[in-house]
Amino acid sequence: MASDAEIPTPPAAGLRRTDFFAAIRANRRRTTLLCLGLILLGGLLGYVIGLAFEVFTANDPDVALQNGLRVQSTGGLLAGGFMIVFGTLWTLVALFLGDKIVLGLAGAKEVTADEEQRLHNVVEEMAIAAGLPKPRVYVIETPALNAFATGLKPEKAAIGVTRGLLQTLDRDELQGVIGHEMGHIANDDIVYMTAVGVIVGMVVLIADIGLRSMRFMSFGGRSRSSSSSSKGGGAAAIVMLVILLVFLVLAPIAAKLLQMAISREREYLADATGVKFTRNPLGLIGALRKIEGSDIRFEGAPKAIQHLFIANPFKKFGEKAGAMFATHPAVSQRIERLQNLG
Repeated sequence: MASDAEIPTPPAAGLRRTDFFAAIRANRRRTTLLCLGLILLGGLLGYVIGLAFEVFTANDPDVALQNGLRVQSTGGLLAGGFMIVFGTLWTLVALFLGDKIVLGLAGAKEVTADEEQRLHNVVEEMAIAAGLPKPRVYVIETPALNAFATGLKPEKAAIGVTRGLLQTLDRDELQGVIGHEMGHIANDDIVYMTAVGVIVGMVVLIADIGLRSMRFMSFGGRSRSSSSSSKGGGAAAIVMLVILLVFLVLAPIAAKLLQMAISREREYLADATGVKFTRNPLGLIGALRKIEGSDIRFEGAPKAIQHLFIANPFKKFGEKAGAMFATHPAVSQRIERLQNLG
């Protein structure tokens, strides 16, 4: 009979082993697929918009709609192809200029070691622990508690923290937050998260333009319909209007859901990676509790990059906050995982 010492102790509830290298590879694959998915979603949205214009300007809307549903719409294919090319170029712009865009949107200002010595010291310590070059250091002048990382690659990365965070956290807690952000850099999150944020913005913008154009198209369809004796043409225009409306409403929602899914998974991994660098989960746990307990909102925070911050600057998410609609995991769940890291 085996002794008590030989009986393995079951892991604590919720404990998950973290294979960092496997998780990084899996996240890179998933994010690449999501970027491609968003570009294709933009292409599909472009096809529907192009088809709609073709139907509303055709002499025979019925035939135009039938051709479009068989993917034979010239206008739809041209608009869809343009959106795919534009989305790809837009992604490349985001990859090469995304850090400047993000820092500008956040209102971050670069600070020297003379201006913020403690912050620079902590960033340098975490960079050494991660085996990466020291990122540029930025401060956002707001009393809200938050932080983010951005950059094309580790050699050009930047970490931004708010003034409120610097004034509220002690050194261990600040180290936990910076370790978390260094985790995003080490895991190669920042490039893809920035790109996805920019692509989502593109899809939302195109959908908004399409919705604003519907008034013109409906008038065009009505006048076209009144000059035609074909009742089928009018019916086709109505059907196309409904299809277009559905796509214009659902496309940005789908893009946002993909953006949120990326952020949630990467926050868990960055938490674990940060603890690997600091070897002190209590620092990040304390910081998360203070961030969650603060009622100060980040006024003027850009929604396009809300998923880049350590905590959502607009809204707190509880355990029951629809995982589908939350940009970040619930703090209680993040803390539970950190406690289970040992």
